[in-house]
Amino acid sequence: MRSFRWTPVVGWLAATAASIVLASVALTPVLRTAAPEDTALSSLQQLPAAQTSFPVQLPAVTNSPETPTPTHTRKTTHPTTPPTRKATTTATPPTTTEDGWTVTTGDDGVRTYVRSFRVEGGQAVIKMTSDAVVELVTATPADGYAVQKVQDSPDNMAVYFNKTGKSFIIHATWWDDKPFTEVSQVGQ
Repeated sequence: MRSFRWTPVVGWLAATAASIVLASVALTPVLRTAAPEDTALSSLQQLPAAQTSFPVQLPAVTNSPETPTPTHTRKTTHPTTPPTRKATTTATPPTTTEDGWTVTTGDDGVRTYVRSFRVEGGQAVIKMTSDAVVELVTATPADGYAVQKVQDSPDNMAVYFNKTGKSFIIHATWWDDKPFTEVSQVGQ
């Protein structure tokens, strides 16, 4: 009669083990795909140590369509002629600096402004476009601080670096056809 007492536990263990095996099999294709490399970050690692103080002029951001990595190859038994490809060169838009912002202009005429801000509470990289969109690219709090983003409209954003009794605020907005930022400190 005691063996019936362990039956639910053994059933639960079997169900748990089966679910782990099924989850592992289902995740295998995802785990085997290659992660895309971020060329913008890798180019920052190549900068000399003297240029790593902020603000750093950031590299131009380019978006390229992702191409899937084939999971298997198929061999053909008959000869084929490889398709001819026309060599294309993409010119990166010229980069300028305006009031500390790195500025690029796209083919559509939209200007993109990128700038890094460093305060005692952390570091943030903010991007704005001439069509009045403000975005937070990255925010890294310093030790003991927490980061919070508040955005009430596409053209107005604040990044807070908070700790007990002290906050640093980076307020960014699109104003008068250009980026406007204000950095302030609250508390001691």
